[in-house]
Amino acid sequence: MIKLGNKAKDKITGFVGIAVARTEYLTGCTRISLQSPELHDGKPQDWVGFDEDQLELVEEPKVDLNVKNPGGPQPWEPSR
Repeated sequence: MIKLGNKAKDKITGFVGIAVARTEYLTGCTRISLQSPELHDGKPQDWVGFDEDQLELVEEPKVDLNVKNPGGPQPWEPSR
């Protein structure tokens, strides 16, 4: 199973990228979107979607992506 943040390779095309999105359909199909770490004209390239079954894990991320408190709105407290 490819997790978000993993580097994966498509067995058919050889495309390698970082898993940035996971889409699960009612039909049971799961697609993983990979984004190439390479820049094109100094900009990130578009994501490319693949069936999960045709991907193989290349590398797990070097950082823990399961952050318990990712941030976001903080409780508001009136100033004194």
